[in-house]
Amino acid sequence: MHIGIIGLGVYVPENYMTYKDISQITGIPENVVRDKMGIVKKPIPSQKDTTSFMGIMAAKEAIENAGISPGEIDVVIWNGAQHKDYPNWLAGVKVAYEIGAFNSWSFDMEAMCGSMIVGMEVAKSLMMANSDINTVLLVSGYRNVDMINYNHKPTSFMFDVGAGGSAVILKKNARKNVVFSTHSIVDGSFSEDVIVPVFGSKKWPPKREDVENFYFHIYQPDVFKEKLSKVTLSNFYDVIDKALEKSGFTRKDIGYLAILHIKRSAHIEVLKTLKLSENQTTYLENYGHIGQNDQIISIVEGLSSGKIKNGTLIVMVGAGVGWTWNAGVIKWGDYRE
Repeated sequence: MHIGIIGLGVYVPENYMTYKDISQITGIPENVVRDKMGIVKKPIPSQKDTTSFMGIMAAKEAIENAGISPGEIDVVIWNGAQHKDYPNWLAGVKVAYEIGAFNSWSFDMEAMCGSMIVGMEVAKSLMMANSDINTVLLVSGYRNVDMINYNHKPTSFMFDVGAGGSAVILKKNARKNVVFSTHSIVDGSFSEDVIVPVFGSKKWPPKREDVENFYFHIYQPDVFKEKLSKVTLSNFYDVIDKALEKSGFTRKDIGYLAILHIKRSAHIEVLKTLKLSENQTTYLENYGHIGQNDQIISIVEGLSSGKIKNGTLIVMVGAGVGWTWNAGVIKWGDYRE
């Protein structure tokens, strides 16, 4: 038995912030935003672009891409952001209803910006363990940009955060685009380093002035930066190597790297370490960081540009606040025993 991808979908809002806009708001020089932070432009949501709406639009595209009926979907897994249309709310059931997946059941899950990779592992496990689950929709919407304060300089590494959605349809014995293994690392010592300090149960009931603090905070930026810099790249390589090993491959087999948006120098460093060329990845400078959607956006871009071909081994890489590092392996193209 194997699990393969039969459909992909991406939704990106029409509105954008450019590096010039970010520079004007923050006072950071334009060349630093563009060249160092790696942001040419990033999508931002309009009023219609709720978290679920962006996922719904991506899901509809994935269904069309797969050439299936919504009624064929057995499970809808929402693996988008916690920042949904409403607090304490299930986005997956909304998506299932709106796309017409009336034969499915649904649940919501999240591993921050590693959610798409973790979601593939969850979906794969569900299908392999249940004879009546043959087709699963992973769907995500993300607009954590709502909680970015451009005047809070300690979170400048998050100024690339944008908005968008993506969706993946997985099918049992699809005979193409096989999903192999994933691997994840978490480090809970980071769990309260980057937080939105209000409207959670730790600070309840809310006060009127809490509205002014509804954005990501870092209270010890120097300590945080030093601690993260010591582990983040090594953890990237660790999850990549272990996902490859579990899948029966090595670094030399990588044909395309679908990695989240990170600062340009770090992106180049990862390519150099893995001995990959710029033609084996897509730097998401025209998207910024759209959370767990980055890997799917990268794959769609890679297919469109011809960088991903029949037989290309794709390694997806993600990381999320909390902290989590994730990697997954896909062999694109025809399935061979």
